[in-house]
Amino acid sequence: MHRTRRRATHMLLATIASACLGTLAWQAPAHAADPYPSKPIRLVVPFPAGGTTDILARAVAAELSKLQGWNVVVDNRPGAGGNIGTDMVAKAAPDGYTLLMGTVGTHGINQSLYGKLPFDPVKDFAPITEVASVPNVLVVNPAFAQQNRINSVTDLIAYARANPGKLNMASSGNGTSIHLAGELFKTQTRTFMVHFPYKGSGPALTDLAGGTMQLMFDNLPSSMALIKSGKLKALAVTSAKPSPALPGVPTVADAARLPGFEASSWFGLLAPAGTPPEIVARVQQEVARGLATPAMREKMLAQGADPVGNTPVQFAAFIRAELTKWAKVVKDSGAKVD
Repeated sequence: MHRTRRRATHMLLATIASACLGTLAWQAPAHAADPYPSKPIRLVVPFPAGGTTDILARAVAAELSKLQGWNVVVDNRPGAGGNIGTDMVAKAAPDGYTLLMGTVGTHGINQSLYGKLPFDPVKDFAPITEVASVPNVLVVNPAFAQQNRINSVTDLIAYARANPGKLNMASSGNGTSIHLAGELFKTQTRTFMVHFPYKGSGPALTDLAGGTMQLMFDNLPSSMALIKSGKLKALAVTSAKPSPALPGVPTVADAARLPGFEASSWFGLLAPAGTPPEIVARVQQEVARGLATPAMREKMLAQGADPVGNTPVQFAAFIRAELTKWAKVVKDSGAKVD
């Protein structure tokens, strides 16, 4: 009788255990099979719409939608030279659903330019991939250039030296490569121009084309359409070599006889620190695949952007090198933002 009871008890316990294991087996795959992404991804652009950061972010979002059907929503959060939007991502949940289109400003320049940042460009982020590198282009208002017979960089330098403080230099914000390229130019040419920081290239270009501003060292992609339409006049690019997208336009280094002058920009995807490596790897692979398509490459090169798509490890090393490089440039130029 006792044996029968023990047998019944064992059978009951075995049944309960089997049911529990079955429940766990049913629950685990449901959780593990939850694919990434299973909801929209927010891609934060720390500058207004219309600038190069925004242009590249929307191109990447569209390519991910086309290749994988991902829903990537671009969220413009401008202000403080990109620091506001960048800080938002640094403090976001590290789940792969909030990403940043970082720039040479947010992850190369601002640490040295600003007295204090609310985020650490290395410790608070997981680099995914560099999307593109672009030269800056020195553009001037055509009416201003015609009125003052400015057809070259040397003409502009001569005018600036003869008229100190009368040139208004626009930028996309304090701490951006656009701002710092201008500061570097002022230092090396011994000229004085009044800096007007905007909340992004879009509004700055509007005032430049309208004549409120006289010049700007803008990212080439955001100025390209205005240059082609004649609303802006390109004098030189800030890269080490001329850009194929602007045939006949020299480098600042050659045109102004400033050996070593270089102040190009780059843009890349980052996630909050702690984002699972498998998610970082997945996003990198898909973005790199999109950047490698002939249509995407042709589109970006036509705008003056050189697509990259490197690995997270390569991008992380690149960011560390850029922080060192720009720290010296900031120090030599004397630029500072409180």
